[in-house]
Amino acid sequence: MKTYDIELQRLKSVKHDKGLIEIGVDALVLPRPARDEHTVTSCISLAVDDARTLMILLKQQITELDKLNPRSRRSGRC
Repeated sequence: MKTYDIELQRLKSVKHDKGLIEIGVDALVLPRPARDEHTVTSCISLAVDDARTLMILLKQQITELDKLNPRSRRSGRC
């Protein structure tokens, strides 16, 4: 499995369609050097301000998706 270092440089857009949330970003993606044979995950790094913005945008999108569900499914008792 290939691993990567992904640096988010700018959040551009967030939208949802049919249960899928798409996030438009400018990112720098570089292959991750094999430092340790136990490391098999990619790493995403972003500035604190971008992380806060991402959380706000995701919460907004999830709230909008929840509005599309019938009332009986919104309470968390599926």
